[in-house]
Amino acid sequence: MSPGDFSLTEEPVLSRNALSRDENRRLDPGYVRDTWAKARVVVVDESGRTPVDWEVEPGREFREVDAAAWDDAAGRGGHVRTRAGTDVAAEPPAEAVLLGEREGVPYWAVRVGTERTADSDIFTGEGEWADLRAAGAFLDPLGSGLLTGAVATLNWHDRARFCAIDGTRTRPHDAGWARVCDNGHEEYPRTDPAIICLVHDGADRVLLARQPVWPAGRYSVLAGFVESGESLEACVHREISEEVGIAVSDVRYLGSQAWPFPRSLMVGFHAIGDPDVSLTPQDGEIADALWITRDTLRAALARGDWGTRDEPDPTGGPVVMLPGKVSIARTMLESWAAAGG
Repeated sequence: MSPGDFSLTEEPVLSRNALSRDENRRLDPGYVRDTWAKARVVVVDESGRTPVDWEVEPGREFREVDAAAWDDAAGRGGHVRTRAGTDVAAEPPAEAVLLGEREGVPYWAVRVGTERTADSDIFTGEGEWADLRAAGAFLDPLGSGLLTGAVATLNWHDRARFCAIDGTRTRPHDAGWARVCDNGHEEYPRTDPAIICLVHDGADRVLLARQPVWPAGRYSVLAGFVESGESLEACVHREISEEVGIAVSDVRYLGSQAWPFPRSLMVGFHAIGDPDVSLTPQDGEIADALWITRDTLRAALARGDWGTRDEPDPTGGPVVMLPGKVSIARTMLESWAAAGG
């Protein structure tokens, strides 16, 4: 085992999925046609929101509850509110997406406009309209899989209405998992891979950085998109060098998580860097970068998702705010913090 090696202590929250996908069912016209009568449908508005039911302790908002405290077996958590397929339409809408099946129940996703959410009884009632960034960390595994898959595929449909080869209009095909243009060219949902890397010194320090658009004091681990013809590991070396000006070694895979904003896949790694090498933040990309100790990181994690810089750090280190639990970055940081003595 290499110095400072560790693994994720839990699955990234948007990787949780209780849904069974089956490509053969998407390609079966009979299944697609007949399944609508018993389907449940996830409705997603133009802002990526869907109705969510929250079961929380009296007087507490869901955003105030530590995700680790949710107990799905006890009925506490967030649940995506689905609708009967026949309540949405008599047959699958042209741009509906067959997400998968669970315990014999097929699940679909449809995009709805904001005017429908306000005017139709189908979309009203108890529940709160929430998106993945706000709600993803608190959803049960079924809800997480449903909303992540729905947002990712519907985002792709919104951006794939014209053929990349000849410019003609495309139409949905294969239960929403392909689009075909007037000349028969097929296109499939795009996923843009990106690496996200926790750089540490092999001992007790971790490297954090801040983008210029983030609030002062908010830091995370480094990330960047994979370029054409580039391996994931090569991207780790390039991105770290470009963004903070240091070389890393011993690149190790940690895990992955969908990040459909609009269509990314975050592939997590950790690597070793030298804290004695001067950091050179990339102009326009990184506003600031710094090394902090494991104890300082633990203090930041203890402040929770909504901790602020107004709370002093008991270790005497810099006060930093960290990414929320919906991000794989949070899982990576929590796992590294837990790995030390």
